[in-house]
Amino acid sequence: MLLNNRLPEYVIESVAKRIAGDIVWSSSPSIELRRWREIYGLSQVDIARIMKVSYSVVSDYERGKREPGRRFIRQFVKALLEYDSSRGWVITRKVAILLGFYVEGIIDMAEFLSPIRLEEILKLTKGILITPFIEHRPIKGYTIVDSIRTIESLAANEFVKLMGATSDRVMVFTRITRGRSPLVAIRVAPVKPSVVILHGIKKVDIIAIRIAIKEYIPLIVAPYISIEEIAKNFRNYTLSAKSLSTTYLSNK
Repeated sequence: MLLNNRLPEYVIESVAKRIAGDIVWSSSPSIELRRWREIYGLSQVDIARIMKVSYSVVSDYERGKREPGRRFIRQFVKALLEYDSSRGWVITRKVAILLGFYVEGIIDMAEFLSPIRLEEILKLTKGILITPFIEHRPIKGYTIVDSIRTIESLAANEFVKLMGATSDRVMVFTRITRGRSPLVAIRVAPVKPSVVILHGIKKVDIIAIRIAIKEYIPLIVAPYISIEEIAKNFRNYTLSAKSLSTTYLSNK
């Protein structure tokens, strides 16, 4: 569970996409509009006010008199999230947990607009490559992990939850001492990231380095940058940077 009222960007985005997807793919979009409005505890008048449309417009969509297009769906989801953000993300948090979107220990996770090179990762993180340069898989996304919270809450067979849409990603571990535990977890995991970054340390356990070399995973240390700056730099490269939560909302 979260210890405060904040939600990671990736959680808000995942819920937003689920709501929009339910509406778009439903054979009865009007029913989905009403269902999600009621889940968030809003009346038609309430959501119309937030969307800055008349009550009759919302009513027409929910009665199936109008077919919701992309713009309306986007406004609708934005209104739900905007309302919930003012209440501490109470409903969004519950929905995320029920649907399995929230994973304890993930600080941020998203996919890049297009694959990026290892050299660019080094620039974005002010990182230092400590293993020999290895021909690596494409880097299509990222996951930033609080190692302590992840170790405390995630079972060994749940490591795959850190991978997002693809394992072709850079995985950043923060709150670590020498980096052995994350690399041991990767060693036994059925899927492995393209690149690993150990944040906030300069000296790395020799076993961690050996595992990275054996698994053909470039290993980087990033001691000269905050984890918040890494997340910001990565997010600027993602499709999610144009998402509902980033474009319209502040994560209160």
